Amino acid sequence: MTGKISLWLRGVAAAGALAIGLGAAAADPIRIGIANFGEHPQLNTAIAGFKQALAEGGYVEGKDVVYSESHTNFDASLVPQMIAKLQAERPALVYTVTTPVSQIAKKALAGSGIPIVFSAVTDPVAAKLVPSWEAGDEGMTGATDLQDVAAVMEFAGKLVPGAKRWGQPYNPGEANDVALLDKVKEAAPGAGFEVVEVGVDNVNDIQQRIASLAGKADVIYTPASNLLQPAIAAVSAAARQAGIPIINSDDGAVSDGVVPASFAVNYQQVGINAGKIAVEILKGADPKSIPPFRPAYEDHAPRISKKGMAAFGLEIPEEFADCGCIVE
Repeated sequence: MTGKISLWLRGVAAAGALAIGLGAAAADPIRIGIANFGEHPQLNTAIAGFKQALAEGGYVEGKDVVYSESHTNFDASLVPQMIAKLQAERPALVYTVTTPVSQIAKKALAGSGIPIVFSAVTDPVAAKLVPSWEAGDEGMTGATDLQDVAAVMEFAGKLVPGAKRWGQPYNPGEANDVALLDKVKEAAPGAGFEVVEVGVDNVNDIQQRIASLAGKADVIYTPASNLLQPAIAAVSAAARQAGIPIINSDDGAVSDGVVPASFAVNYQQVGINAGKIAVEILKGADPKSIPPFRPAYEDHAPRISKKGMAAFGLEIPEEFADCGCIVE
């Protein structure tokens, strides 16, 4: 009898240990891989917004979720290696930032069972990340940074009165840039603009290509391009020499006085939108059932630099006096 009791007690102890072990395992944080293209204020802000939304959705960093972050310093040839490394960690989800990274991740993770949420993608349909604006794809959906081009043009007309010729630099090899150019061409007639486009596929050609717009454009709009934004100082310097004011898609360069103004999507909000989608997926939603999120007009904001405007020989129109959007 004593032996039976001893065996029973050992069984109870083992069961208790197993229960404790299972409880500990259940409490282990999930892992999310973050695949970024490179260090840039807009992209970093989108990551911060993503984490904020996860925390607000009940996934506290270090307790409920841990992140594995990586980037390739804007080298597309290194993206497959980055994705493979993140996949090897068996994450519950991968967050991809920018179109090139998202496109490569979609192919690399196909059939892996790891859902992907993208952000900082201008047109996920044109980039073939999702089949339409009404639905996600198998294992993939996300939040776009699609600018309201008509609203940008309205702002440009007020900031540079009399502007009629719209200079549009873009990288022909980047899906985001090409998609935006198409939308600019669609919106221009209704806004009273003629579009003058110039392709820039190498940072070494920026000076020459922007200079070619001299006398042909009244204002230049620089998109959220992975080639142009990291080199925005060079773009702005060339535009100043050409005598053409810049409106940028990123307000960081305005705060630094590098460009005169911006009308930009809030990348914190883009990341938050992506994070909200990730929370839905982690709680069981099918990515195919979640359409890609587009920023509303309210997710955009103007910013004007006194220093930047002066550098281009421009005065800030009186109607912006009380906008609360002017920085020194």
